[in-house]
Amino acid sequence: MEQLVKLLLWHILLQQSSVCSYSVPADASNPESVVVSVLNISAVLGSQAVLPCKSHRMVWTQDRLNDRQRVVHWDVHSTYYGDNKMERLCDMYSAGDQRVYSSYNRGRIFMPENAFVEGNFSLVIKGVAESDEGIYSCNLHHHYCHLYETEKIQLTITKKAEDAGEFWDGEKPVVVALQGSTVTLPCVNRNHIWTERHSEEEQQVVHWDRQPPGVPHDRADRLVDLYASGERRSYGPLFVRRKMNVTDAAFALGDFSLRISELESADEGTYSCHLHHHYCGLHERRIYRVSVTEPVTRERKVVNLTTHNVAPAVDPNIVRGHNVINVIIPESRMHFFQQLGYILATLLLFIVLLIIVVLVTRKRRQRGYEYNVKKYGEKDVNLKEFTVDTTDLTPHKSEDIRLDYKNNILKEKAEQARSFPAKNIDLDKDFRKEYCK
Repeated sequence: MEQLVKLLLWHILLQQSSVCSYSVPADASNPESVVVSVLNISAVLGSQAVLPCKSHRMVWTQDRLNDRQRVVHWDVHSTYYGDNKMERLCDMYSAGDQRVYSSYNRGRIFMPENAFVEGNFSLVIKGVAESDEGIYSCNLHHHYCHLYETEKIQLTITKKAEDAGEFWDGEKPVVVALQGSTVTLPCVNRNHIWTERHSEEEQQVVHWDRQPPGVPHDRADRLVDLYASGERRSYGPLFVRRKMNVTDAAFALGDFSLRISELESADEGTYSCHLHHHYCGLHERRIYRVSVTEPVTRERKVVNLTTHNVAPAVDPNIVRGHNVINVIIPESRMHFFQQLGYILATLLLFIVLLIIVVLVTRKRRQRGYEYNVKKYGEKDVNLKEFTVDTTDLTPHKSEDIRLDYKNNILKEKAEQARSFPAKNIDLDKDFRKEYCK
């Protein structure tokens, strides 16, 4: 159950990684890496896996020689004297003057003084002779970056001016020079590592990525970033950062191997070790496909005891230890769906209980509101608090009091009838008075 919870948590974190800010694309800010190796690593469940990632070119040391790390030298392979040997002609350090080895060539051959500024390491030869024929090599060495570049040029001497020129023989350039003239053997490399100073500790970075099964390379999850300056950035949940680590002396040893402890099924996937040395132009990627297997259990022989109370023979090939039986039940998909069903059923029951509580609470609130209306809407009147003046009351007949009026209009008419009695008008009397006049 604990492994299932970790697996579900891992999948949730992977789904959130496309939205959360901690997930960084594999090469969002770095040039495209060159894949130099692909390894398949299989480890037993619960063991430790080591993903080897080493490079001597990434070893960072504070160089006290500064610019003396870069050097260029010219060599010539000549058969003129029949000895067929390689001879060093001259060399130059980026922080020093050029040096010519033979006294015969001093003042006759040289390189430009600003070679490490312009990136022009061409060799100039004055007054060429037949003894100068041979294959020349321009060798560029960068001791810090472990870079070694060589360009070869063949020099041929002719006595005819119309034969002078340059051409390509399929392997190297060939310069045909007129005897006694001045010739320039070209060697140009304007790459920044040969022409600029550098701060290598700010330009070295190593990072590890992980691709879960079915996830493309550009959607990989970043695990850790390492910088030569000492900065280290880890990504992902805490339990992932604890089980995956790289040694603190990585840049001192050139060893950036990733160690994964307590392997689980959720650790399977494709891991990538990216080595970036921006100054030296190093961009390499090593790929590891990690698979986790179940531990192999030894087969135990079943011994049937007979009824003669004879102890069975001891097999020397069987290693006896403590009387503990470890039963390992592999998890299947049905087991996963069964656990998932339990979780969904629990959530459904919780939702039903919540709905019942809400309905009961709402019904009780309605009852309380009706009770308050009855309590405060109908107030009892204490007649003792009011005094009645009975001086103006006139006696009424009991039958008048018992009148049952159907409506307010009849009541008002009855009150007017009692207050203002009807007046009898004699019309004949008024007529007689008028007639007598």
